[in-house]
Amino acid sequence: MSRPTITPLSIALGAQISGIDISQPLCQEHRDVIEQALLEHQVLFFRDQPIDPAQQARFAGYFGDLHIHPIYPNVPEQPEVLVLDTAVTDVRDNAVWHTDVTFLPTPALGAVLSAKLLPAFGGDTLWASGIAAYEALSAPLKRLLEGLTATHDFTRSFPLERFGNTAEDLARWEQARRKNPPLSHPVIRTHPVSGRRSLFVNEGFTTRINELSESESEAILKLLFAHATRPEFTLRWRWQVNDVAFWDNRVTQHFAVDDYRPARRVMHRATVLGDVPFFR
Repeated sequence: MSRPTITPLSIALGAQISGIDISQPLCQEHRDVIEQALLEHQVLFFRDQPIDPAQQARFAGYFGDLHIHPIYPNVPEQPEVLVLDTAVTDVRDNAVWHTDVTFLPTPALGAVLSAKLLPAFGGDTLWASGIAAYEALSAPLKRLLEGLTATHDFTRSFPLERFGNTAEDLARWEQARRKNPPLSHPVIRTHPVSGRRSLFVNEGFTTRINELSESESEAILKLLFAHATRPEFTLRWRWQVNDVAFWDNRVTQHFAVDDYRPARRVMHRATVLGDVPFFR
């Protein structure tokens, strides 16, 4: 059995792993290596991993139960794997800094993203470390944010006017809206394994800080959204076909750069459910 190699990519986050074939069942040693690397580096990359949807779901399933997305299409024979295909679906909501499915009571632990079809150029994805962003805040601002909660709303990234244009789409959107009403999470989240603190608001789904007035909330969120995505907290990945990324969704945001139209981009994603966010 080969010994995995972990190559860090930046101080804030990111590492590339080689020496593990994720298309095959993972031994316990390799699972432990990946889990520890994810805790340390927050987003992991595997080059040249031509996995099919069943293999992708199996790999993601080692780390928790899988989510079926309420809006995006999926692979029919593997519904836990959603399809992000720019020829089929409007994916503009990915071209904003966001943390996946924070509109859920138990937002994702992480996600496994596989590159299937790429434009000749463009289409990179950026990740940002919520841990690095939190740790760079001043002590007074940390004290202000501790104990505050924020509302996360499904419709912020999935508005009716873009996702309800046919009878079938409207029925799907209305069902998703009923199942996912707005809810609250802490503004600062404690990682359930490492105990490290992270900013946990994102432009994709966070609408307001509940304990502040509307104007105060707007000002603080604007500041936090800008702060969280400062270049020194981020990493940019230039995809190659069959690359796989696995990120800790509890402490990161990401942004899929929409700079390749009219070329087509197809990605498959398996989302691992997490737990209820908390602060301590």
